[in-house]
Parts: sequence; C-alpha cells; structure tokens
Amino acid sequence: MNRNLAQVFILWLFVVGSAGVSAQRQPPPLPPQTATAPAPSVQAPNDPGYDALIATCKNPPPARGGRAGRGGARGAQPEGMRDYQVTEIPGVIAAGERWTFSWQEAGNNGDGIIGTNDGGLLLAQNDNSRVVKLDKDGKPSVVYSDTHTGGALSMSTKGALFIVQRGLHAAVAQLAPQRKNLANSYMGDPLDCVGGVINDLMADSHGGVYFTMGGLYYADPKGVITKYGDNLFTNGIILSADEKTLYVTNNATLAAFDVQPDGSLARQREFAHLDGGGAGDGLAIDASGRIYVATTPGIQVIGPDGKYLGIIPTPRGTISAAFGGKDKKSLFILARGAVDASGNQVANAAQVYAIRMIAQGYRGRAK
Repeated sequence: MNRNLAQVFILWLFVVGSAGVSAQRQPPPLPPQTATAPAPSVQAPNDPGYDALIATCKNPPPARGGRAGRGGARGAQPEGMRDYQVTEIPGVIAAGERWTFSWQEAGNNGDGIIGTNDGGLLLAQNDNSRVVKLDKDGKPSVVYSDTHTGGALSMSTKGALFIVQRGLHAAVAQLAPQRKNLANSYMGDPLDCVGGVINDLMADSHGGVYFTMGGLYYADPKGVITKYGDNLFTNGIILSADEKTLYVTNNATLAAFDVQPDGSLARQREFAHLDGGGAGDGLAIDASGRIYVATTPGIQVIGPDGKYLGIIPTPRGTISAAFGGKDKKSLFILARGAVDASGNQVANAAQVYAIRMIAQGYRGRAK
C-alpha cells in the first residue's frame, strides 16, 4: 500500500468511526424478484371490478384522469440516495446525527408505521396484504396476513389495532384484539364511492377511527362514518396526546380540529405551514406535543403552538414516521425507493431508517 492509499484508508476509517453504525449499514441491493412471486395486491381503483362497483354508487365520485375516482400516486416519489447534514433543533435532535438503515422490500410495502412496546415496529404491506413486525434488531416477521391490501396502521391507547383496507370494497378494519370490520360504507354507498384510495388513520380511545380518503372522515365505534372539513386535500393524520386536538395534513399546511366528547370535530383552522417543498404525508407526535411531518425533503417539526421548528433531512423522501425503540427515543421513517443489483433506482420499494433523538415519543400509546 503506497502512502497516498494509506492516507485514504485512514481517512475512511475515521469517517466510519465518526458516523457510527449508520456508515456500516448502507442499504444493500434489493434481491432479484423470483419468477414464482405472487401477483401484488391491488388498490381498489386498479381492480378490474372497480368501474362496475362505482356504477352502483348513488353518489359516484367525480371522474379523475378519465376514470372515476382513480387514486393517485402515494407519498414521495423515489430518487437516488442523497447527502444530508442534520443540524440541531433544540430539545429535538443534536447536530450531526445520522440515519441508520434497518429494512427494505420491493413493492408498495409499507405505510402508517407504528412502534411497539418491545422496541419493534409494525408496517402494513400494501402489495402483499401482510403486516410485518421488525424486532428491535430489524429482523422481520409476518404477524398478520390477508389484510385485503392493508395500507396503514394505528393502535389506540387501549391496544386495539386498526388497518385501512385499500382493496376493492375498501374498509376500516380491526386486527386486534379480534379481527372484524369497523366501517365499509358511507351515506348508503360502499366506501369506494368516495373515490380514490383510503389512505391513513388514527384510532381514538373510544373505539372510533379517523381516516383520510381525499377528505377527512370519522368512523364512530358503531361504524357510522361522518365527513368533516372544508377545502381539505388530506394525507397524514394524528391525535394530540390528550385527544383534544386532531391534526391532518392539507397539502403544504397542517390543519387542526377540536375533538368533541363524542368524537365529532369542530373549529377547523390552519395550524402550521410546512417548509422546504412538498406536501405533508404521515404524522407523529412526541411527549412534548411537537408534531413530526413526513415530507419529501425530510421530517419537518412543528411546535405545539404551531411554530415551525426545523427539518430533519433524510437520505430519501419519506412517507411515514413513528417514534420507537424501548425508550421511544428513536425516530423511524419509511422512505420510498431502493437500488437493485445493477445499481438502478427501484421506484416501487420501501426502506426503513432510524435516528437517535433528544425528544422522546409519547409513551401513552403506540404513536
């Protein structure tokens, strides 16, 4: 080894040592798809029976893109890995922290991630209708199957686990403590008649579920669905720790509602503006009431008073975020995109990363 090479090698060791485990755990290439891989689950607007079902709607959705209710692409568009530099956000994250890669899979396989009490993470896998659990070491296992294109998860303070089912005959369903449908119709029509794809959800402590499907909806504990809000184009959704305020993304802003004792919503207002480009996607909160918004450039942090606090840049665009780890001081993200064995970007893939925080997630519920 000549002197110049030796100097380069020593510099590489220093960089690896400084960056810690994240520098040693770069995402590997995705394995090639096997010829026997099953066909992916499809969202309702892509199902061959969608048009026939929509034709039965008493209140059909507006035509979009030449087809009634056609759902759009979800979350951040894939891109190559990018350089980033984390700067300090007081009380939230220290300068210089690095994201650590944990898991990846081809397909639209992940959304609505939530932490578990043992330090793990749950992901709803849209493309194969499964729910995967990543343990504290990032090892995956399938915990639920046949979720009917299940696309996002939420767990109430009482441990009830819910999922949105994005296949034809969309529904909000409960997975635990027992499996059952909560709601699948709106104003006498199948829920599909709303149009588009059922997106994200938030379970309350009374057995009801708020969810987004272009607009904002609440399925009460009896499964009766009510629509709320004006001029909303929604995606991510979260309740405050005391369940008195509901936050929902509205393109590049965050809207807030007061939650009434019966779960109904009142006093819609613009709560915060996002920065750095891109619309908001999945949401999370911490123990101090701050809101974390997944966006293309990274996780944008909003104070409990609506003040913009800063952004945690990410190696890829993000679509979901959740606090996890046994101390709830790790922030997990679900990012869209990966690389195959030839070095090509794979559009339809999902990756999980984590970063250490100063802030701690709210410990009174999963998310």
